[in-house]
Amino acid sequence: MDNLLSIITFIPLIAALILAGFLRGNDEAAQLNAKRIGLWATGATFFVSLFLIFQFDPSNTDFQFVEERDWLFGLKYKMGVDGISVLFVMLTTFMMPLVIAASWDVKTRVKEYITAFLILETLMLGVFMALDLVLFYLFFEAGLIPMFLIIGIWGGANRVYASFKFFLYTFLGSVLMLVAMIAMYVEAGTTDIQALLSHDFSSATFPLLGFEVVGGLQTLLWLAFFASFAVKMPMWPVHTWLPDAHVQAPTAGSVVLAAILLKLGGYGLIRFSLPMFPVASELLAPLVLWMSAIAIVYTSLVALAQEDMKKLIAYSSVAHMGYVTMGIFAANQQGIDGAIFQMLSHGFISGALFLCVGVIYDRMHTREISAYGGLVNRMPAYALIFMLFTMANVGLPGTSGFVGEFLTLMGVFQVNTWVAVVATSGVILSAAYALWLYRRVVMGDLIKESLKSITDMTRREKWIFAPLVAMTLLLGVYPALVTDVIGPSVGNLIDTRETALAEYRATTQIADGGQ
Repeated sequence: MDNLLSIITFIPLIAALILAGFLRGNDEAAQLNAKRIGLWATGATFFVSLFLIFQFDPSNTDFQFVEERDWLFGLKYKMGVDGISVLFVMLTTFMMPLVIAASWDVKTRVKEYITAFLILETLMLGVFMALDLVLFYLFFEAGLIPMFLIIGIWGGANRVYASFKFFLYTFLGSVLMLVAMIAMYVEAGTTDIQALLSHDFSSATFPLLGFEVVGGLQTLLWLAFFASFAVKMPMWPVHTWLPDAHVQAPTAGSVVLAAILLKLGGYGLIRFSLPMFPVASELLAPLVLWMSAIAIVYTSLVALAQEDMKKLIAYSSVAHMGYVTMGIFAANQQGIDGAIFQMLSHGFISGALFLCVGVIYDRMHTREISAYGGLVNRMPAYALIFMLFTMANVGLPGTSGFVGEFLTLMGVFQVNTWVAVVATSGVILSAAYALWLYRRVVMGDLIKESLKSITDMTRREKWIFAPLVAMTLLLGVYPALVTDVIGPSVGNLIDTRETALAEYRATTQIADGGQ
């Protein structure tokens, strides 16, 4: 199918334009029509994306389904996917219909609400498909706007503060990336990502402000990209915007933020930092590994102290993203495979956990852990589903959470044993905060009067969770569904990187010998 990637990317945007331009009124019928259009559009996007995954050839490590045409001001519109990006496209199209279905009870500015999510889907898909620096940056930055509005308009009591904090953190981090992209264009003479992947950026040491910049231009470019992607994931210590954003965002906003938006940072590290700046990645890998290990332990301890369910799960997300950055900068097959697997798995599990919070928040209008207890007596179906995703979040064997953590720890263990030991303690801490949360919310006697009339999950809510349950268990018992797709592309990335590093080491030894 010609232009398949563009069709997948722009179906949601076309639906958003139809909603904004043609749907009138704010009565119940108009609200229902807006939700139906949103559900049909995201469902159609997922259906069309199935053609992408069924026709994708994992053994081909080049970019596939490439579309290229002239764009504005001499720029190129270029899209394509490889084994690393195609599954993130599938994750996005898979999650968005569930996000719209979870928004069925929204009553305020429904047309605008659904429109914002549809535009956001197009922008997220564009990030994973873009093969031009300018196009990537436009999609990457424009995604801030609908999420800013979703938090700022439909969020909680402190939504304005949280939305501005989210916007400023992520925008300021990306300014450095823009400067780096301009420098890359000046150096390489192109904004084509395929061409840049094979370009040898200078790694020669040079003086700057009285310091010797080891790794040369690569180090400066790497730091600029890292500033943007570290905030986006987010990594410790630039993670403080995430708990506020999660707590104030509506349930569907939290799901998108955790399941997809955080993955843009990890994807960027794999697409840009490792292959384009291999020398800088090698030099700075120990820093990232220890930052990741600290993040896992620190944010897990902070999660233990939380009294708000959303905030606890938000800190849990930061901890799990620590495994991702560890795996990426272990820079071996198990590490990068595990990092990608962890991101996909975390998309299903964290999205489901935020939906679990949304289920009881819709009934009781509070996220305070102390307001609950004994829900198993009134909500057995909810208790079962919440338990499954709690166990998956801990990394129980048989769930996708176990595979991602195990692979990343295997990869890191080969590189730095002490980092792996510290990070492994995070598994124990995650069990502590997750089981503590589950016990206080679900187990025990039902003694609070306000909970005695609470009702179990509706049929719609159960249908929303069913695909997430299926994917969490399926990837837990059959991880080859992911690893077979990403493996060849990851292997090619590692081989290319090792070749560049070998040339750098040989050049450095020759220079040292000359001295």
